[in-house]
Amino acid sequence: MELRPIPGRLDTDSSDTLTTPTSEHLSTDSNLNIVWWDGDNDPEHPYNWPVWRTRLNCTLVSCASFVAPLATTLFAPGVPQLMREFHSDSEELTTFVVSIYNLGMAFGPLLIAPLSEVYGRVKIYHVCNVGFVAFVIGCALAPNLQSLIALRFLSGVFGACFSANGGGSIADMVPQERRAGAMAAFTLGPLLGPIAGPIAGGFITSAKGWRWNFWLVAIVGTFLSLVMALTLKESFHPVILEAKAARLRKSTGNPLVRSKLDSGLTFKHNLRRSLVRPVKILVYSPVVTLISLYIAVTFGYLNLMFTSFTEIFENYYGFTPDQVGLAYLGLGVGSLVGVALFRLTSDRYLAKKAADANAAGDNSNVPNGGMKPGYRLTNLPIGSLLVPIGLFIYGWTTQYHIHWMVPIVATGLISCGNILTITPLQMYLIDAFHVHAASALAASIVLRSIVGAALPLAGLRMYSALGIGWGNSLLGFISLLFLPLTFVFLRYGEYLRKRFEIKTL
Repeated sequence: MELRPIPGRLDTDSSDTLTTPTSEHLSTDSNLNIVWWDGDNDPEHPYNWPVWRTRLNCTLVSCASFVAPLATTLFAPGVPQLMREFHSDSEELTTFVVSIYNLGMAFGPLLIAPLSEVYGRVKIYHVCNVGFVAFVIGCALAPNLQSLIALRFLSGVFGACFSANGGGSIADMVPQERRAGAMAAFTLGPLLGPIAGPIAGGFITSAKGWRWNFWLVAIVGTFLSLVMALTLKESFHPVILEAKAARLRKSTGNPLVRSKLDSGLTFKHNLRRSLVRPVKILVYSPVVTLISLYIAVTFGYLNLMFTSFTEIFENYYGFTPDQVGLAYLGLGVGSLVGVALFRLTSDRYLAKKAADANAAGDNSNVPNGGMKPGYRLTNLPIGSLLVPIGLFIYGWTTQYHIHWMVPIVATGLISCGNILTITPLQMYLIDAFHVHAASALAASIVLRSIVGAALPLAGLRMYSALGIGWGNSLLGFISLLFLPLTFVFLRYGEYLRKRFEIKTL
């Protein structure tokens, strides 16, 4: 017999992990103790939250995803001052003290993302906020280079929290058909943070010294942590349903009441399974592996620019340290253009493709109104072309000292291409992995952060050996090698995802 869900309860197969409140379910006498959403309009379901609360949560998560990457490069203009204070002239160490933060951000998601799928998003956010601010303050007080490097690494571990979990939080709160705008704004943080860092860092270093770059991050991080502690609401569906089940167990005295999304595992077993989930997704899903590699290389190019702009624009164009910060504006404007294009097109294209497929009867077994994850990739070919085009223009116009505006515009093409490449691929992972979106994103962030840390270390040597023109051309040719992957994802992505589906996550 088909029934509407009883308030606080729902009879259904617990293997179904879709958490939309619009699903239909069957009821039997054997599973009346299973808790689900209270119908289509359950106010506890994050999709049904008031608009102001959803926007507040998304805004806070997006702001936090900006602050942590800001710390990557904010003190980069102060590195020469720092190295003089600590009596070091090693070029590799100069680059490493900046990029070590990315290694922390590579390690952090492996712990943080799965823990958020056990304890919920909010608890992990609060713990990581405290850890991040504490270690950034430690950086500001560091007595020597060794302690600074260690503290930078640890601040990166905790700072990775929002990059790892933010996309999952947005998936918790925003339905698939309206997700593009929120996700585009969230993606801006990891891209604009490192761009804004050197602009502000140059002026702060000149006025106050390199330590004040860390104090600024600590002050902003503390303020944001307090606001989040007062206003942020838990959005992870399994944790919300488990809280509802706990209330019902207490009020009814029935110990058998449980959430529909309860895996039935012991806490220890569930924690162990969660901790290996990102690695499992990265290793056993070829689509995730290829997507993660593509994102890593694309993002790595930006990190190389962050660490090389000072030397390039000072040596080739005679920029002062303060003026070098303004060279990053091309990256910022390009990112904003990319976000605008993605926001205007992605949700519309998703809805159109789903409607066309439904009209043709091709989506009868596809959940969420036939909205396949692959429909998010419409902007990917554009982004995949803009990145190498921008690299070629940037390299050769700099090599031949063409007016400084031209290479800066070229960096705008690169950053626009980055947005139109990285954001669709991240959206694909979110739409494909649903409740485990944070772990899927963490898998991609691991490679992204490792390449982001390693590429700048090799980049300056590459420029010294090949020159700016051929050095950036080499990067452009590597980017072109990834272009066929765009069409593999578009044409065979769904097949590969289902062919190598991971049954137990």
